[in-house]
Amino acid sequence: MQLKLVIVTCLMAFGLKNQAQPEVPIPTQAQLDWQNAELVAVFHYDLHVFDEKKYNQRENRITPITDYNIFNPKNLDTDQWVKSAKDAGCKIAILTATHETGFALYQSDVNPYCLKAVKWRNGKGDIVKDFVESCRKYGVKPGIYIGIRWNSFYGVYDFMVNGDGKFAENRQKYYNKVCEGMVDELMSRYGDLAIVWFDGGAHGPEKGGPDVLGIFEKYQSNCIFYHNTQRADIRWGGSESGTVPYPCWGTYPFRYSHSTNQEVIYKNNFQLLKEGDPNGKYYMPAMSDAPLRGYNGRHEWFWEPGDEAHIFLIENLVKMYYNSVGHNSTLILGLTPNADGLMPEPDVKRLKEFGNEINRLFTNPIATTSGNGKKIILKLKEKQKVNQLVLLEEIALGERVREFVVEGKTANGWKKLSEGSCIGHKYIARFDEVEVSSFRLMIKKSVAEPVIKEFAIYNSN
Repeated sequence: MQLKLVIVTCLMAFGLKNQAQPEVPIPTQAQLDWQNAELVAVFHYDLHVFDEKKYNQRENRITPITDYNIFNPKNLDTDQWVKSAKDAGCKIAILTATHETGFALYQSDVNPYCLKAVKWRNGKGDIVKDFVESCRKYGVKPGIYIGIRWNSFYGVYDFMVNGDGKFAENRQKYYNKVCEGMVDELMSRYGDLAIVWFDGGAHGPEKGGPDVLGIFEKYQSNCIFYHNTQRADIRWGGSESGTVPYPCWGTYPFRYSHSTNQEVIYKNNFQLLKEGDPNGKYYMPAMSDAPLRGYNGRHEWFWEPGDEAHIFLIENLVKMYYNSVGHNSTLILGLTPNADGLMPEPDVKRLKEFGNEINRLFTNPIATTSGNGKKIILKLKEKQKVNQLVLLEEIALGERVREFVVEGKTANGWKKLSEGSCIGHKYIARFDEVEVSSFRLMIKKSVAEPVIKEFAIYNSN
């Protein structure tokens, strides 16, 4: 009843009260907040940042760290981390509370392999607490990433302990209880979160794993859950390139992302994950993730010494933005604090440059409008040279547009500037510079009355 009331209120607000509107999947408030954020940072931090070796995921998943007291970030400053993400334009920031070593970056009462065990800060450090407080200080919404699929300390691989019979059964029960306890701690101690991200998913009891969803829902009912075989509020975009193809619909045919129905999802190089399904019954927008240090053949989620040459160039990051945010997806950038506990200065500088460039490109539109219906006109006060446009649907009412074209009126008549299918949260198009006096957005197909939240024109030169 409450959900129906919200929908009716939205329809009234947009002048659609008396129109028969077909059912279209609509986002939750957490999903709206997620897509409105557009840019998200995920900070990867773990014991092997301190081992002075190249990060090797395959080995790290099966090899315990010899001495966990290598963890010693003498100049730790989570304010500096979060400010660097905010300078890039990120509105949500996520921290790896645990990753593949199993080491927990907070004061756990159920996992002894945590900051209580190290000499750093006399065993009293809590980086999750510091991080969340820094997020709130800078007006960035905090999120937590929990890695339980692999744990080299406990010998867990792909959710499961090693061994047979009663030995394995007892160890699995113990590990599941540890995981449930950590989720309870992380969900209950640090206030409201924007997202909880289980690395590689989280097997539920139906697959012999821990029961984490109920704990999450008890404490974080207004948060993005990603993901297990029971629930996924967003989906992986099918690659770690920071991009998705076009179109990329925010709707999906399955209640979960890539943890079920794998024979369909893995087909054609994750095509369904990348593109979504305009007829999907569930609202589940795609994310586009990539590490900042992923340039020129590298792909580094964790800091390594001497790796500054592999920070993406500005032009690469801007291209990611156009092909993620501009394709109805949220861009997640992987950031890598170093062994001193700081974001390296070259990374900080690049993030600031990226934020400045996105602001330059999109802060000052030449003209904007909004409206309902199949045809929306945007007139200029005088002829202007333009080369870029942005469209936003009011996705609180669902993705309704299925086919559209944007035209500009030139000295020689109407000229097609862009056409497409999906608008969703945001559609960005670039085109050759042209002088125009007005624009028209023509919705050729839709599943309900189109509601355009914003139609904006720019010159990016």
